[in-house]
Amino acid sequence: MYITTSSSASSSLLRAASSYSRTRLFPSSFRNLTSTNPGSPSLVSHHRSLTSAAVRSFHGSVPRWSHRLDWRSPLSLRAQIRAVTPVIERLERKFATMASEHPFKAVLTSLPKPGGGEFGKFYSLPALNDPRIDKLPYSIRILLESAVRNCDNFQVKKEDVEKIIDWENTSPKQVEIPFKPARVLLQDFTGVPAVVDLACMRDAMNKLGSDTSKINPLVPVDLVIDHSVQVDVTRSENAVQANMELEFQRNKERFSFLKWGSTAFRNMLVVPPGSGIVHQVNLEYLGRVVFNTDGLLYPDSVVGTDSHTTMIDGLGVAGWGVGGIEAEAAMLGQPMSMVLPGVVGFKLSGKLRNGVTATDLVLTVTQMLRKHGVVGKFVEFYGDGMGELSLADRATIANMSPEYGATMGFFPVDHVTLQYLKLTGRSDETVAMIESYLRANKMFVDYNEPQQERVYSSYLELNLAEVEPCISGPKRPHDRVPLKEMKADWNSCLNNKVGFKGFAVPKEAQDKVAKFSFHGKPAELKHGSVVIAAITSCTNTSNPSVMLGAGLVAKKACELGLQVKPWIKTSLAPGSGVVTKYLLQSGLQEYLNKQGFNIVGYGCTTCIGNSGELDESVASAISENDVIAAAVLSGNRNFEGRVHALTRANYLASPPLVVAYALAGTVDIDFDKEPIGTGKDGKSVYFKDIWPSTEEIAQAVQSSVLPEMFKSTYQAITKGNPMWNQLSVPSSTMYSWDSNSTYIHEPPYFKSMTMEPPGAHGVKDAYCLLNFGDSITTDHISPAGSIHKDSPAAKYLLERGVEHKDFNSYGSRRGNDEVMARGTFANIRLVNKLLNGEVGPKTVHVPTGEKLYVFEAAMRYKAAGHDTIVLAGAEYGSGSSRDWAAKGPMLLGVKAVIAKSFERIHRSNLVGMGIIPLCFKSGEDADTLGLTGHERYTIDLPSNITHIRPGQDVSVTTNNGKSFTCTVRFDTEVELAYFNNGGILPYVIRNLIKQ
Repeated sequence: MYITTSSSASSSLLRAASSYSRTRLFPSSFRNLTSTNPGSPSLVSHHRSLTSAAVRSFHGSVPRWSHRLDWRSPLSLRAQIRAVTPVIERLERKFATMASEHPFKAVLTSLPKPGGGEFGKFYSLPALNDPRIDKLPYSIRILLESAVRNCDNFQVKKEDVEKIIDWENTSPKQVEIPFKPARVLLQDFTGVPAVVDLACMRDAMNKLGSDTSKINPLVPVDLVIDHSVQVDVTRSENAVQANMELEFQRNKERFSFLKWGSTAFRNMLVVPPGSGIVHQVNLEYLGRVVFNTDGLLYPDSVVGTDSHTTMIDGLGVAGWGVGGIEAEAAMLGQPMSMVLPGVVGFKLSGKLRNGVTATDLVLTVTQMLRKHGVVGKFVEFYGDGMGELSLADRATIANMSPEYGATMGFFPVDHVTLQYLKLTGRSDETVAMIESYLRANKMFVDYNEPQQERVYSSYLELNLAEVEPCISGPKRPHDRVPLKEMKADWNSCLNNKVGFKGFAVPKEAQDKVAKFSFHGKPAELKHGSVVIAAITSCTNTSNPSVMLGAGLVAKKACELGLQVKPWIKTSLAPGSGVVTKYLLQSGLQEYLNKQGFNIVGYGCTTCIGNSGELDESVASAISENDVIAAAVLSGNRNFEGRVHALTRANYLASPPLVVAYALAGTVDIDFDKEPIGTGKDGKSVYFKDIWPSTEEIAQAVQSSVLPEMFKSTYQAITKGNPMWNQLSVPSSTMYSWDSNSTYIHEPPYFKSMTMEPPGAHGVKDAYCLLNFGDSITTDHISPAGSIHKDSPAAKYLLERGVEHKDFNSYGSRRGNDEVMARGTFANIRLVNKLLNGEVGPKTVHVPTGEKLYVFEAAMRYKAAGHDTIVLAGAEYGSGSSRDWAAKGPMLLGVKAVIAKSFERIHRSNLVGMGIIPLCFKSGEDADTLGLTGHERYTIDLPSNITHIRPGQDVSVTTNNGKSFTCTVRFDTEVELAYFNNGGILPYVIRNLIKQ
């Protein structure tokens, strides 16, 4: 059920377009505020900047990345730098009348330094004198502080502050609040389309006769290029350089475009290729924890265009993934409208047993939370067990929030956080400021003191001692398998019917051996043979204990005479240069190299499908013999078709387990009973012989991971690399689109846009483009991996003279809408019920009965003037926060998606692109209603937006007489405004022009 507030102010974004309304009566707790004296002139400027969202965001964005220049003063140096523009001046004048009267000026409080003077001033939550605040989860306190600080009774109102303070009562009612993140984080796969959209929005502003300089980020934006490197070269000392050269050859045009964006748009920093993985760089370097902007202190918070932005939650920074189009609106100063979430309290006790890793823990937590149900909620960890988890362990758990479905997996700041900040090179003064501020504002957890009881929406508990070694797979990250049960589970998968846990291999074919020649030497594959073993992903490469653990496994194996088979594609892709430094310091990189785990690059690689080609002989052996080949990776996603087209079984495992399975050569093994191999002395070597103890790993971490490694790595990161520095880009602020480019293309979103919104609409006599079951991921909808040689996208590229070897990936071509529209629903593992069991990226064109590629069918419908819809099951759009999974269907002419349930970010993305998300009623779906997808569908929505309510029921009828009721998943008033405007970006443009 979706309940909205009765106030017309329930939408913060709608308020931005309305006139300033009178301050409403407020609870008595706010009429007794502790008074302070904000008398200095500098505070007047704070009041002025804080009353206007745009002005506040602009000022808040300037001292960003200052620690690139001076490690002794990482958070304040850039405060000297100012860039005042006409648009900011106009906004300052516009809100000057409200400037001196910040609604919460009475709680603006000085934070003294221990040795005299002050760190700055802050909006004090204790000074609100409201006992409800003491019971709030820490994650909700961050939302509260943001609302208090940004309250101007215009974009953020006192009523919003009260909603958050009364969280215990308001969160079950799905109330809406505005939230203004302190910064935005991008990676290049999502960053390229974001910059394309910004450039296109400037064109739209120009065509509509408005000021193009209004299209500029007003909050700090950091873009880390990490998604482009592929594992082309491996098992080589020269692999890093060779792969980077290929990366630049393929992506020079994209990289030049991003470099142009870093100069054409204010407040945008681009971190060059080869620097690391965005979330690890965010954790080790970009995360501020507390901002100090011109003497005003406030918590760091971030939204990112990658679902694993949640990794920063392990550092006590509130962060989560959003769609690219939402992030673009946030960059442009728009408050984010969100439903005030429930918070699941997850209590940890005890400590991990010897030999159990953080990866084992996160896979266990993921399974527990998926079962509990946490979609759309925050998860907040607490309890005595927190002291037993390193910051890197916490970050591993926070990283996989998308896999367990939560918006955040939050770890409040405590002494462990402060130790990590010092380890990673933040200055003592900065850490002292962070601790002082968070303690003063009741956002710091000190486990040495009695704990105030906090209220949570629901509770879970885990004794860390109960966690056992495990992996997850073969097709979903939450399908955890205890290591001791792996052999039995694998054999069950071979027998089971085709599904998430089944391959339906006939009994007589299960022991088949495919013999082949690998570079002149005999080789063989069986079902379950490992062909890819990748230490990859920020989830694990940010954690020194599991990385050094992998090195110790490799060392013990070398000493015993074990060797990974040469046809297994092994790779090591750290998330930052720090990993290389401590692996070299420990002497363990030498042993990883000997087992084939040479460093191949600094980026996401295999975790996002950039695994590169398998050796031709291996690929042929798999294809010709229909082998169920396996990949084992230390990543966070293992959906079918994602890691590699030829690995149908994909298992997530800790880095040391990746090495162990590579040595075994198969997932069809019981590590407790069967030997991994034969040692140089002719004796069998077992898992226990190569597995390091917790104490061994701790000693390696203590002696090898040093603060200076972080400092030197991140001082060098800003200097780029020679290939990046040699890229020349134009200095113009308007982009010159090249119609011949197959990477960067002007999208059609705003070409016919006028100042008049198109209005709300229903859907009439639409055909069903696709009919899906459960768990259709964004990888199914908009794959990021390789472009199949027979696909519509391949045809488009070949027609434009692009050779097959230069196709690159879909992810790398997200700046070109022509390629991406053709790549929508192009996953080779797509299961569409219209095809009656056939797997692949095709559908049935209902009017003719022809079987066509999805793109071709969609174009036929559009040419004939027919709308289309998509039918789906549960968890539609799970996986990566991929806005092309909404942009693509929109370009194909899809007007609505009717599903049992939606993943949070994807539903938001659909709304942002003007697509109607509808949910079947509980207990119903396409099958129970007898829908085949061959019908025509009419969705009865009013044409007047004021007649539509968030979460209301709508009637859907078909041309063969069926009728059923759905819930329309516009969840807030703001989303209705987006729909009325044809999407979020047209809405933002119209609002900016009106300003």
